[in-house]
Amino acid sequence: MPSDSPISRSMECDVLIIGSGAAGLSAAVTAAFHGQKVILVEKDPVLGGATAWSGGWMWVPRNPLARRAGIEEDIEQPRTYLRNELGKHYRADLVDAFLEACPHMVGFFEQHTALQFVDGNGIPDMHGNTPGAATGGHQVIAAPFDAREVGALLPRLRKTMRETSFMGMPIMAGADLAAFLGMTRSLRAFAYVTKRFGAHLYHLARYGRAMHLVNGVALVGRLAKSADDLGVRMLESAPAKRLLVEDGRVCGAVIQHAGAELSIRAKAVVLAAGGFPNDPERRKAMFPRDASGYDNLALPPSACSGDGLRLGEAVGGLVADDLKSPVAWAPVSKVPYPDGSVGHFPHIIDRGKPGVIGVLRNGKRFVNEAGGYYDYVSAMVEAVPEGEEACSWLICDHRFQRRFGLGFARPAPIPLWPYVRNGYLMRGNSIEQLAGKCGIDPVELANTVAEFNQHARKGEDPLFGRGSTPFNRRSGDPLHNGPNPCVTPIEQGPFYAVKVQPGCFGTFAGLRTDSQARVLNADGQAITGLYAAGADMASVLGGHYPSGGINLGPAMTFGYIAGCHIAGVPVESRDIPAANSAFPRA
Repeated sequence: MPSDSPISRSMECDVLIIGSGAAGLSAAVTAAFHGQKVILVEKDPVLGGATAWSGGWMWVPRNPLARRAGIEEDIEQPRTYLRNELGKHYRADLVDAFLEACPHMVGFFEQHTALQFVDGNGIPDMHGNTPGAATGGHQVIAAPFDAREVGALLPRLRKTMRETSFMGMPIMAGADLAAFLGMTRSLRAFAYVTKRFGAHLYHLARYGRAMHLVNGVALVGRLAKSADDLGVRMLESAPAKRLLVEDGRVCGAVIQHAGAELSIRAKAVVLAAGGFPNDPERRKAMFPRDASGYDNLALPPSACSGDGLRLGEAVGGLVADDLKSPVAWAPVSKVPYPDGSVGHFPHIIDRGKPGVIGVLRNGKRFVNEAGGYYDYVSAMVEAVPEGEEACSWLICDHRFQRRFGLGFARPAPIPLWPYVRNGYLMRGNSIEQLAGKCGIDPVELANTVAEFNQHARKGEDPLFGRGSTPFNRRSGDPLHNGPNPCVTPIEQGPFYAVKVQPGCFGTFAGLRTDSQARVLNADGQAITGLYAAGADMASVLGGHYPSGGINLGPAMTFGYIAGCHIAGVPVESRDIPAANSAFPRA
């Protein structure tokens, strides 16, 4: 159905998708490819959901890109890793459905849609000491995308998150990011960055936005392009108000659109509205240390506010309350802007670099800073005494800040003074002076830094073992002149600190489903016609965070599983008619 055809007050389709992030678009493209008439509705005025603001990585073991690179592993390896990571939260039916579908999902999109991938074969699993942990081959990311290829869809797509871009220019993890971090140490990197930024300035002047799409915006752009070309009708500014139910079967939904209610009848509905990171009431009830419902700093757009969960509960679905964590933690700092607004910056890159530590108000370290972002916040929340504000400070010296940047305060040659003047960065000529400005115990902080430096000069961290796993070392600096890419002394003043608070990439506590992504009722029976994927689906991994990309990997995969199940085709089917393929493999 053409995207610009007129809208009546009632519509019909085979599949109604609620939400336009990775899960919703994955389900829409899969179902449409297999001959289903699909309508997708999005609450926000732009498409992309939280996915557009993400790093875009997907954890999908045994994917075709890894296999083509010679990385062959039996399904038992990731299964062993997850069994040991998840413990009592391991659900064999969901884990097996996910692991078995991963290679087929990637292969389907790669062969039959505009979604092409770049491998993350060098990225290790987060917990390298867990049996089954892989040193690579589990991750993929959407290939960079020229925004001109999406045509008229471009204004309908969410732009990249301003805190993680530079003047609106998204930077891709890997070689792209390495060039930006190394531009003051390498002529080749400097030339690359100059060319890249020059092209971005041209795009801003001509198109008013970034046109070289990477990370989450590339994933959304490629999926939206695929959906549009397959005839998926996508409606923005169209929040779902309630589900339609007849004879115990979900048969559509009522949508608010263009100032009136629109009834859309469908044989199946997929809830993919982004979970509840911006629902203060459910956050108060489920998040630890969030008494107000606003204490933690959510990274997803405000529209991710629990709509899918409420819709599912209204027809008998249940939100999981037995997970290890209801929230996908991320360490976040507040970014003040001149207009009075406040942004949220996720500390993903800086913590593993050599020359920075994280401390609490008592001046003491509490975690291996080079570990996973989820682990950093989990340890912080556990270490801060009840009644105190859950927060920490990242502490570094001038050399570190100029080389790597600290949070939103960019590295050289970007000027440093604006971040100090607006209060984002605290600065002190001595460690004790810095501690006083932050409200940290000055004696303990000085002792902590002195002890850290004593061991760091030898490339060691006996307290937390920083640099001891492949994931740690991958997070460090490959150009560091020393035995440990994650460790070096903090000693060249002035010294800097940024306050870090609990934040999140999204939520894990979604609706309980079976292995076909069908929403289950209180009796454990599937609610006919109702599916959930992404953050509206209870975490496949039981609220654990065993590796980067475990939000988008299952979101894409269970969106694909739902689309296949609705269309009545097996997940592993390779016998796809060529006539349906709108996109020959690149």
